[in-house]
Formats: sequence, C-alpha cells, structure tokens
Amino acid sequence: MGEGLLGEGFLYEEGSVWLFLLVTVAMGGWAGWMAARGIAKGWRPYWHCVPALLLVAAAVRFIHFALFGGTLLSPQFYAVDALVVLVIGSIGFRAVRTRQMTTQYRWLYEKSSPLSWRERR
Repeated sequence: MGEGLLGEGFLYEEGSVWLFLLVTVAMGGWAGWMAARGIAKGWRPYWHCVPALLLVAAAVRFIHFALFGGTLLSPQFYAVDALVVLVIGSIGFRAVRTRQMTTQYRWLYEKSSPLSWRERR
C-alpha cells in the first residue's frame, strides 16, 4: 500500500498511508481545526487563520522529520501538509463562525447549512 497517489516519492514520502493519515490528517487536521476555531471565537477575520495554519503545517512537517525520518525542508511535502491543514482549518473556522452568527444574531440570521447562514425571512 506504499505506492500510488500517496506512495513514496509522488505526493508524499511516507512508506505507509497510515502515517500520513495519522500525522497529517488526524494530528495536523485537529491542530488546524483548533487554531482556526480559536481565531473564529475571537471574532477575528479569516485571513488571520492563514499564517497560523501554515505554522501548524510546519509543525506537522517537523513531526514527520523528527519521529519518522521524513524530509524536513521539502516544498512539495510541505505543500501537501499545508493543503490538508488549510482545508480542515478553514472548515473549522467556517463552522464556528456560522454558529456564532446564528446564535449571537438569531433575529437576523438562520443556518442554511453547517457552514453557512442566510438572512431570516
């Protein structure tokens, strides 16, 4: 299961998809979700998330390097980590912001999906 899309050398260097899922998706995604959640709870704009999530992706890359012998300074592998963390963090930010808008201003807005709101009719 080491070859293919996430196989060694193509998009990701780990010999096991499970390491990618554990470190990048589970650990990095959780850290990104929590960082974006904290920024949203402070009512700060989304763009504040981007530098924070890029730092989380750097920490994920370091974990791959320190614990599993991965490459530390690889733009390609950092980009994969950053993409995963940014996507999960962005979803977390939007989920919290939707909850904030629909509870703080319930007379103005209602949920239209878990990640969006609309004006009340």
